[in-house]
Amino acid sequence: MVVLQRIAKRAVSMIPGSNAGSVLGIHVFHCPDAVGIVAKLSECIASRGGNIHSVDVFVPEKKQVFYSRSEFVFDPARWPRDVVDNDFNKISKLFSAEKSVVRVPDLDPKFKIAVLASKQEHCLVDLLYRWQEGRLPVDISCVISNHQRAPNTHVALFLERHGIPYHHLPTSAGNTREAEILELVEDTDFLVLARYMQVLSRRFLESYGKDIINIHHGLLPSFKGGNPSKQAFDAGVKLIGATSHFVTEELDAGPIIEQMVERVSHRDTLKSFVQKSENLEKQCLTQVIKSYCELRVLPYQVNKTVVF
Repeated sequence: MVVLQRIAKRAVSMIPGSNAGSVLGIHVFHCPDAVGIVAKLSECIASRGGNIHSVDVFVPEKKQVFYSRSEFVFDPARWPRDVVDNDFNKISKLFSAEKSVVRVPDLDPKFKIAVLASKQEHCLVDLLYRWQEGRLPVDISCVISNHQRAPNTHVALFLERHGIPYHHLPTSAGNTREAEILELVEDTDFLVLARYMQVLSRRFLESYGKDIINIHHGLLPSFKGGNPSKQAFDAGVKLIGATSHFVTEELDAGPIIEQMVERVSHRDTLKSFVQKSENLEKQCLTQVIKSYCELRVLPYQVNKTVVF
């Protein structure tokens, strides 16, 4: 254990401008464009003994708007966590920022999420596995589904083993169970729809008031309805994909966060075709959750995103 601690301290001390007590900070900024924004942000970090590791800036052409994401290391003993927020709040007021958020992954609580899923399990199972491996910086408060899972299924056993509640809420045309879902997700930071095949109403979206991330195959809008993979396979498509986006009132039309594609060919069977499609969905959803938690995703215009 002592050897491991020494190795950890040595690894941290190798970060330029840092010491053994340094932690990583992330700051995102969205404000009207002006002269001196980057200088003020840099001065804020440097004046507290912090060291910037990277800065990404986006200023759209012919638009007076500024986006940035900074990663920096600092010593919490010299720059306490609450003072970090206060310092960046001052800059936010100075530039009339629409968004200014600081996150310190080693000090702040993990994002708390709920996962909604239907019968298809590939995205849900992959998400749970990556969470178990510590590869997703989230805490899963519960899994909600309109599909019942028997107690001896692998998903049910996994959730029971890890103490994650599973809520079966069967829906119908006259009862979408949205009021019950809202109660269950009230304390979450955002929601993940892991192939949840129910449409969330405008009332639900307004009542929840936080971000909801969805994943779906990239065969829309050409192949709709039942078994779109079979439709696409029979049509001989050569490129398949997956799209992850924020949920809005308009079905599958929210701001796109990430898209992934893969080529298919005449050599693919229907089984390999579906496997490739599902793998893209899993990879795409995982990437989006990580990007969101790392503060890489910012709203841009009405229906776009900036993804640093």
